[in-house]
Amino acid sequence: MKLMTALVNVALNLSINMDNTQRQYEAERNKSIGKRANERLELLLQKRKDLQENQDEIENMMNAIFKGVFVHRYRDAIAEIRAICIEEIGVWMKMYSDAFLNDSYLKYVGWTMHDKQGEVRLKCLTALQGLYYNRELNTRLELFTSRFKDRIVSMTLDKEYDVAVQAIKLLTLVLHSSEEVLTAEDCESVYHLVYSAHRPVAVAAGEFLYKKLFSHRGSEEDGMPRRGRQSLNANLIKTTVFFFLESELHEHGAYLVDSMWDCASDLLKDWESMISLLLDEPFPGEEALTDRQETALIEIMLCAIRQACECHPPVGRGTGKRVLTAKEKKTQLDDRTRITEMFAVALPLLLAKYSVDAEKVTNLLQLPQYFDLEIYTTGRLEKHLDALLRQIREVVEKHTEMEVLEACSMTYHALCNEEFTIFNRVDIARSQLLDEQVDKFNRLLEDFLQEGEEPDEDDAYQVLSTLKRITAFHNAHDLSQWDLFTCNYKLLNAGLQNGDMPQQIVIHALQCTHYIILWHLAKVSEGSSKKGDMVTLRKQMRAFCLMCQRYLTSVNTAVKEQAFTILCDSLMIFSHQIVSSGREALEPLIYSPDDLLQAELLNFILDHVFIDQDDDSSTDGQQDDEAGKIEALHKRRNLLAAYCKLIIYNVVEMKTGADIFKQYMRLFNEMLSELGCVFDRSSASFCGIKELARRFSLTFGLDQLKTREAIAMLHKDGIEFAFKEPSPQGEGNPPLNLAFLDILSEFSSKLLRQDKKTVHMYLERFMTFQMALQREDCWLPLISYRNSLQAGADDDTMSVISGISSRGSTRSKKSKTPAASAKRKLPDGVSDAGVWLNREQGAQTPVMMPSPHLTSTVLRETKKLRPDEGYMGVYAMSNEPQQHTPMAPPPHPQAAMDYNRRGTGLMEDDEEPIVEDVMMSSEERLEDLNEGMDFDTMDIDLPPSKNRRERSELKPDYFDPASIMDDSVKSGYRW
Repeated sequence: MKLMTALVNVALNLSINMDNTQRQYEAERNKSIGKRANERLELLLQKRKDLQENQDEIENMMNAIFKGVFVHRYRDAIAEIRAICIEEIGVWMKMYSDAFLNDSYLKYVGWTMHDKQGEVRLKCLTALQGLYYNRELNTRLELFTSRFKDRIVSMTLDKEYDVAVQAIKLLTLVLHSSEEVLTAEDCESVYHLVYSAHRPVAVAAGEFLYKKLFSHRGSEEDGMPRRGRQSLNANLIKTTVFFFLESELHEHGAYLVDSMWDCASDLLKDWESMISLLLDEPFPGEEALTDRQETALIEIMLCAIRQACECHPPVGRGTGKRVLTAKEKKTQLDDRTRITEMFAVALPLLLAKYSVDAEKVTNLLQLPQYFDLEIYTTGRLEKHLDALLRQIREVVEKHTEMEVLEACSMTYHALCNEEFTIFNRVDIARSQLLDEQVDKFNRLLEDFLQEGEEPDEDDAYQVLSTLKRITAFHNAHDLSQWDLFTCNYKLLNAGLQNGDMPQQIVIHALQCTHYIILWHLAKVSEGSSKKGDMVTLRKQMRAFCLMCQRYLTSVNTAVKEQAFTILCDSLMIFSHQIVSSGREALEPLIYSPDDLLQAELLNFILDHVFIDQDDDSSTDGQQDDEAGKIEALHKRRNLLAAYCKLIIYNVVEMKTGADIFKQYMRLFNEMLSELGCVFDRSSASFCGIKELARRFSLTFGLDQLKTREAIAMLHKDGIEFAFKEPSPQGEGNPPLNLAFLDILSEFSSKLLRQDKKTVHMYLERFMTFQMALQREDCWLPLISYRNSLQAGADDDTMSVISGISSRGSTRSKKSKTPAASAKRKLPDGVSDAGVWLNREQGAQTPVMMPSPHLTSTVLRETKKLRPDEGYMGVYAMSNEPQQHTPMAPPPHPQAAMDYNRRGTGLMEDDEEPIVEDVMMSSEERLEDLNEGMDFDTMDIDLPPSKNRRERSELKPDYFDPASIMDDSVKSGYRW
């Protein structure tokens, strides 16, 4: 292929030289007779003739290489060769477009886009990008685009991310050349990829989106102002908001901003226009933003500010924070300064306008986290800080939603930074707010807990609202000076005694008390506490744990779940590990659960986690709501995770883990009993089990000798489990648990080579002769498991798969008998995996031959056995060197792509080419395939040179492929 590229370069230079010679000849001939130099004309004619002969010779050589090599190697069995062919033909078409950029050559690239290897598909896309980038070539690509556009669009969802990225970039070039080519459906299939978790895919989709929706400028837009509500960016920001709302993925605004950040950062950083759209009144004739549009704009604005200040992608799109360059750090500081200067003034106004809207206020209150607080002092913006603190206070008094209250708490936490001079001003405002809330809570609680009086709903609402505010602030601020433990404990105790306490009050009281314990522990750990604080903390912690234990028997599910979660966290925090890392002084705080508490925790898991989803009462009547079911499932998973941490860190007895595994076995058996042996092996649930098995197999590590016995016993027990229960449908049907072999195959790679043969022999003891012949879908677990045991085994038993014999190798190994393999010398301290077979050596069970991988519709001929080889070498190929005739098959199996085309164009009505493996397995089969093979491909007809009057079309003599093709080219492929 590189030789062909060099020839194309030579042909291109010849064509240029012929054009130059022709122009010189025309110029000389057009001169008057007196000035005309006849000798020069003769020299130019001779030069043109020599160039013509050279080009004819080059064309013949290129035709020979193309028809004899390319048309066969572009569908070679080796993906690297196919990739090289497509890469080079892309170079030819780009380098010498006059000769190669036509449908006769483009179709090879179009067909190969269906290749099963991502590397080859990637080369197709990169080759096409080089062509579409040159807008002068677009007219020649119209037919190809119309024919293969759908395939390119579908490749944006390719399983190989690199291929998907290049497909999107190719569509961007297509869009740049002509917008009419891509339909609205084609564009929408790319739009949604801006929310992809893979950042390169999302960035490519963001660039496509920007080119499609935002890069058009009309003449009437030139006179628009640069900033403000009537600017061009304001209209583009509205378009972004409309797109965000239509995508119906409002919780993923950060992903949309990150996708467009590289190509539209100037637009997303136009916070002045965003503020104008939110605060300024619309002009006459201008349509104002709706409530949903304002909410979306505030979210996009917050995401853009976060992106500018943090300079890293959102969660799920990056492995962590990267090191910024000096230029990026300077840009970050400049953006942070601009954000502070603009929003220090605008944020109080925005909060005042949207103070009653919880969602808008929650997003707006996150902005001060990204401020440069020093600017409040250097820029003399203290009055705007006072306005901001007043607005936050009003928001706390108006709202009871935990999201809003926690946002207010985090805003105070961000502003209360002792490094800045504004700390005293903010600390005073925070202390006044908390003083009022704590005093109000104590006063309301005293009236609420009076004996003999039933609290009305208004009193309960007031207590709950105040408790929510205190709990939200206690999450981020230390409120130990107000001694909230006593009142909260009194409230929880009253709830146990009376039994009629509203559940939300109990839930928030539990959470607030948990925060009190944690803040007290933080003080003790830092050594800044008083002498008796350790004893006080120990008493409070134990009393609180007993309180949570009592609430595990509550009638309300939400209360029990809250008590269970807090109790698990407390046991984890105050476990024996609290004294690690040099904290021996905290040893008195260690709290270990007794047997009763461990039993109650386990019973809670069994009663509330391992239940049928339809019986889950925690969704409060939302069983039919799919979102409610998903939320309930996540809640049960979190509860189970909290308990499993106690098992992992030895806080509770390790034996309690057996009860958890029993539940999984019960659910697995129920699944098998319901679905039988014909359930969908491609379902999400089954694939999830296989994925768990794969991850579990990775925990065995790389030292196969160390885990040899454990892996062997795992396979032995798994085989016995798979064949333990016969089919309820009678003999001839697969055992009930046969699907477990599919799971067990994930552990086959951990077996040593000699142990695979031993495990395979043990598997055959449970099989009958009929089982080995079965090929129905219900027997696929057995087939795949046997194949996993055969892959990578010794050459004497796996010559069919390894291809050693088919490559003409003379190496031969005699099969070892099972007894011999059992006597292999092992390293010290390692037991032989075949030991567990000895106890059943006397069993007379049918022993099946290992079946080879079926790589063709034609089976290999079996080799006759020698007396000393035994049954293990039945499928071994002959080790004798093979004698090949000139049309003999290549010495190894080759995969081909059979398009069933012969010199066809792009617009035929036949189906898309199907890429498949055609593994040639016998010489007779190949000879039959090659009988009708011809080479009726196109000739390379280079275009006539410019300004050339006469040039006959190239008609090279018939090309004989046998003159340059070796045996491997002439045989091994279908056409």
